[in-house]
Amino acid sequence: MKHAYVFPGQGSQFPGMGKQLYENNAKAKELFEQANSILGFRISDTMFNGTEEDLKQTNVTQPAVFLHSVIAFMGIEDARPDMVAGHSLGEFSALVANKALTFEDALRLVFIRATAMQRACELQPSTMAAVLALDDAKVVEICAAVSAETGEVVVPANFNCPGQLVISGSINGINIACERMKAAGAKRALVLPVGGAFHSPLMAPAKEELQKAIESTTFSTPSCPVYQNVVAKAVSDPAEIKQNLIDQLTGAVKWTQSVQAMVADGATTFTEVGPGKVLQGLIAKIYKEAVVNGVS
Repeated sequence: MKHAYVFPGQGSQFPGMGKQLYENNAKAKELFEQANSILGFRISDTMFNGTEEDLKQTNVTQPAVFLHSVIAFMGIEDARPDMVAGHSLGEFSALVANKALTFEDALRLVFIRATAMQRACELQPSTMAAVLALDDAKVVEICAAVSAETGEVVVPANFNCPGQLVISGSINGINIACERMKAAGAKRALVLPVGGAFHSPLMAPAKEELQKAIESTTFSTPSCPVYQNVVAKAVSDPAEIKQNLIDQLTGAVKWTQSVQAMVADGATTFTEVGPGKVLQGLIAKIYKEAVVNGVS
C-alpha cells in the first residue's frame, strides 16, 4: 500500500486562490513574499484579488498554480510520498515535493517555461480541443491521418482518462480533426479557450529556451520516484528527469498511463495537492478502487 501525491496543471486556477494559505500560515506568507521577490511582481495580489481573466494569462497561471500547490504541500504535516506525479505544469510541483528541485529553482523554471510558451503561442495561432467518449487509439489514428493528408499539425496532447483526450495543433488542423472525431462517434469534440497548442511540435521555440534553463539548473536525487508525463513510468535519475521535463513541452501528457503505472507499482491512495479537484476526478475514472482525496 503506497501513497502517491499528485499535482494539478494549468486550468485549475480560480480567483482568490492561495489567499487562505497566506492569511492563516506565517510560513506560507513568507513563501508568497519570496515568490513575489523572485518573479519581480506581486503575483500574490493577482492570485488573491485578480479576475478570472487576469489569471488566464499563461505567464500568470503557471506560477500561480505552482505556488498554490507547493505551498499547500509544505503545510501538510508528516507528508512522506512514496511516489509523486504532476499533470503538465504540475510536474514541477511534484519535483519540489520529492526534493529533486528547490522551491526557488522550480519557480524560476516555471516562470521561464510560462513566458516562453506565451511567446510560442503568439508566434503561430494554434489551439486545443477536448474529445470525449472516443477510443484512445481512434483519436490517435485520426490525428495522424489529418496530419498526413493536410500537412497541418494535429497531435494527441493529453491522455487524461479513458474516453477523455485533448488534441493540439494548428487551428485549421484541429477544426478538421474535430469534424472527423464527431463523425467517428465522439460524444463531443470541442475547441478549448486556450492560448495555443500546448504539448505539440508548435511549442518547439519554447522548448529551446526551457532546455537552456533546465540544463543550467541543479537537480538532486529525489526522495521518491516521479512518474513523468512523457514516459509514464517511475524516474529517479536527475539527468533523465531533466530530459523528460524538456521533452514534455512538445510531447503528450500520458496521465492515464502514469496513474496505471503508479497503481501497478503499489499505489492505493492518491492525494491531489493544489487548486481544484480535476486530478481526483480523473484518477477515480482510471482506477475505481483508489482512495482519492485532496489538500488545497
